[in-house]
Amino acid sequence: MKSNEGGNDMAKYVCSVCGYAYDEAKGIPEAGITPGTAWVDLPEDWICPLCGATKPEFEKQGEIASTEVKKPTFVIEPSTDIKEMSALEISALCTNLARGCEKQYKLEEAALFNELAGYFKKASAPAESPDIDQMIALIEKDLEEGFPNANALAADVKDRGALRALVWSEKVTRILKSLLTRYKKEGDAMLENTGVYVCTICGFIYIGDNLPDVCPVCKVPNWKFEKIEGRS
Repeated sequence: MKSNEGGNDMAKYVCSVCGYAYDEAKGIPEAGITPGTAWVDLPEDWICPLCGATKPEFEKQGEIASTEVKKPTFVIEPSTDIKEMSALEISALCTNLARGCEKQYKLEEAALFNELAGYFKKASAPAESPDIDQMIALIEKDLEEGFPNANALAADVKDRGALRALVWSEKVTRILKSLLTRYKKEGDAMLENTGVYVCTICGFIYIGDNLPDVCPVCKVPNWKFEKIEGRS
């Protein structure tokens, strides 16, 4: 790994998902990255050692995106591609609602939603192969338009709960984009011989066998993670 130890232009790059900072001056000696290694000299497939985000998810400290500030759009325009939800989509929705009920200790309602989820899953057709490029494009639209507008709305009505949830949601959405980008490049090899875990609180996805002590997004202890089973 190239080194610029002693250089005068050492900078820090911060992960937009978990806040981890790569310090060019310090490097990461335990990972074979010597002090003084410039950001541009890190391999393109280098990932955040804490949350697994890819290099594009990092921002140079002090140079956070200075793009033109867009005026929030407070009117939600009706979608032109509204379609009837499939049985599998309804099943996923009911599963999420069941989890929400469990967190509110509404166990009877959770059981009913889980029953509905099972019913619709059995009635569903096999899932189609996903269009990775389309998924990434939809996520990018959420990051560029959806979250700024939602944050503006929540701030306008001073809804602190919504603002906090949006912080988590945006971070998880960024890691989803990062994972999809990696999967597009690496394919199924990305998931071979490793575990996949999901934080049951915020939805953060961790790929690896050694869980961090706390969730990089919402900071709950790692026993709140669930391992995704059943992958071939």
